[in-house]
Amino acid sequence: MEDPWKANYCYPSLNSSCAKLNRSPAIYIILYIFLSSVSLSTVVLNLLVIISISHFKQLHTPTNLLILSLAVADLLIGLIVMPVEGSRIIETCWYFGDTLCQIYPLIFSVAMSASLCSLVLISTDRFIAITDPLRYSVNVTLNKANAIIVLGWSCCIVYYFFLFNDHLMQREPHRICHGDCLLTITFPMIVCDFIVSFIVPCSTVISLNLKIFCTAHHQAQAISSVAESGNAAQENKMTKTSNRKAAKNIGTLVTVYLLCYMPFYMTTFAYIHPFLVTCLIWIMYINSCINPIIYALFYPWFKLSAKHIITLAIIHKGSSYLNVLK
Repeated sequence: MEDPWKANYCYPSLNSSCAKLNRSPAIYIILYIFLSSVSLSTVVLNLLVIISISHFKQLHTPTNLLILSLAVADLLIGLIVMPVEGSRIIETCWYFGDTLCQIYPLIFSVAMSASLCSLVLISTDRFIAITDPLRYSVNVTLNKANAIIVLGWSCCIVYYFFLFNDHLMQREPHRICHGDCLLTITFPMIVCDFIVSFIVPCSTVISLNLKIFCTAHHQAQAISSVAESGNAAQENKMTKTSNRKAAKNIGTLVTVYLLCYMPFYMTTFAYIHPFLVTCLIWIMYINSCINPIIYALFYPWFKLSAKHIITLAIIHKGSSYLNVLK
């Protein structure tokens, strides 16, 4: 009987082909179903977020533009990163050609870093809204939000272009055999990227959210101390609810993000089993699928706008002016 785990070859007709692990049919099918489901769910859910914010006029706010930026980064992860990485896990070979092999590290890194960059911007936006609510509409506008999003994505692209410049400029991608795609990374590159892509933004996000919670708590106490009349008490209740809701929403988003990303980055300088590394990487990817679910749980507008999209109500004339903030 043929051994289901014996090595075949990625390109049997080439003498320089890499070995390919021939998985058992059951494992092969399970992996394909699971990884395809995660990728498809990520794409569909983030497309709902992108279409919702882009289509409905009521959702054209600075905060939602930042959420849109996060959804675009997550969409790239679900549309490109997950299928490529999933294929490499299942097939154990690179079948996407030399061109994608050279630019894939740039696409992968920009999508991942843009996701974190968007989260930093969302935290900053909520911090300004809670600490200086009276001047928020003046300090944070749609044009400023668009400009800062473009700047953030541009910085990510430029940074990783220079980081991977040698890999991108090669005539042929580095490989040991055909069916492989390798990225040469030096220790200084690892340290630099660890600081720039993880330590600095995550420290910023954690600091901002701690200040958001402290400020929201302080404001609630201050309002409670001066609430005397019935109207004041009602206003006090509404304000506290609004502040707590804003802090809770962004706090949940940030907490889930850190829980998904920190395990991988914390093992950057330690040797762990390749299988565990793969699991930690896919936990990071799955965060891109979780984010829209968080919107569905905490943002009523997402549920209503998704309903209009799924029922094709958005194809009707004037649908962009529908009330989705009920």
